[in-house]
Amino acid sequence: MKSRETLIRLKKFQVDEKRRKVAQIEAMIAEFDRISTELDREIKLEQDRAGIHDPAHFAYPTYAKAAITRRENLKRSTDELKTQLDEAQALLGEAFEDLKKVEMLDERDQAREKAEANAREQKELDRVAGLRFTSGARM
Repeated sequence: MKSRETLIRLKKFQVDEKRRKVAQIEAMIAEFDRISTELDREIKLEQDRAGIHDPAHFAYPTYAKAAITRRENLKRSTDELKTQLDEAQALLGEAFEDLKKVEMLDERDQAREKAEANAREQKELDRVAGLRFTSGARM
């Protein structure tokens, strides 16, 4: 029984680790999206300041070009993180299913042990009642 408790603790730890991983990836995606939105705003400001909105124009602001490149890199990274998030969520689901299986086995074993203990107790009560009945019949 002790090993089952250890296994349950291990499975819970694994589920918690997978949850942390999912939360971490989600936080990174949110942060990248926030930075990307900020870069969009900065690009727009720089274009308005220069009065040039065409990146192919020879006088297009260098900062705006760099910000566009950075924003594109962030979007690629976000797409990669979304793939990792899908994988991490799948692993979390599997870990959770494993935990539930072990917990159900433990509950089943506990119910069986309780039923066996109740059966032993009932048998003992029946034996005591039988002794009392046979001793009362003799008197």
